[in-house]
Amino acid sequence: MEKIQLKVPATIANLVCGFDILGMAMNEPFDEMEFRLLEEPKIIINHTDSFGLPTEPEKNVAGVVILKILEYLNLNLGVEVSIHKNIKPGSGLGSSAASAAGAAFGLNKLLGNPLSEKELVHFAMYGEELASGVRHADNIAPCIYGGITLVKSSDPIDIIPLSSPNLYVAAVHPQVEVKTSDARQILKKHIQLKDAVTQWGNVAGLVAGILKNDHALIGRSMNDVIVEPVRSILIPKFDMIKTRSLELGALGGGISGSGPSIFMLSENETVAQNIVEMMKAEFTSIGIESLVYVSKINNEGIKLI
Repeated sequence: MEKIQLKVPATIANLVCGFDILGMAMNEPFDEMEFRLLEEPKIIINHTDSFGLPTEPEKNVAGVVILKILEYLNLNLGVEVSIHKNIKPGSGLGSSAASAAGAAFGLNKLLGNPLSEKELVHFAMYGEELASGVRHADNIAPCIYGGITLVKSSDPIDIIPLSSPNLYVAAVHPQVEVKTSDARQILKKHIQLKDAVTQWGNVAGLVAGILKNDHALIGRSMNDVIVEPVRSILIPKFDMIKTRSLELGALGGGISGSGPSIFMLSENETVAQNIVEMMKAEFTSIGIESLVYVSKINNEGIKLI
């Protein structure tokens, strides 16, 4: 193949209690990427959005992934990538993961699929490392595999795709920035044993609820006693929005990734629409613009267009 185009989905990491191990793909928003092989051995990165991201391959999330794959396969060829980001950097909706996973997936397609999905995750994690300083796969995995994924291990990579319940995602992205690197720095270095036990129970309950399609169990398991209490202070009106979402019928939810986006799961689209309208109104009341999304869980992941 000489040229391909991709649709790369946003993702929600952690799913409240599953820090760095659980993730979910959404239908919206999504990035668009185009790949083209070049006769001359060089890498060209074009950004058609207005976010001012670097285009030098060594400093670009997609570029780093491409360099690593070409080095691993010992290929001396050229690639041109055009990226239009609809997932805003710093949104907490997997923007860097979309670029990294899209780069791995797209180049692999151009080359005739020499790499497995597990290997795609491995190389895409180099992009996440560039973006946040940490090689984590909680956004990468659902972006590539689709649906909901459990990262049992990042080294060695062990990804477990989970069945997706028939739920709606309501998400709001307030136009404030929370960098993943900053959100990691404020986390506690030590946690109490009782909090760890509570968290383990919630993660196990959430996974069981997903596998059993038990919506009530999913809802009562989406509680975080370790990360959310710390990170929520970075997000205006978080506690009020979460409380009101539950009152409107949400099963549960919380911070999407490192924030500032907030997501809620619900059983029907009407409840999800009511929740995003409330979210937007709450941020508007304090002078903060926001983007809202209502989406089913995306079971396809990255796809060709």
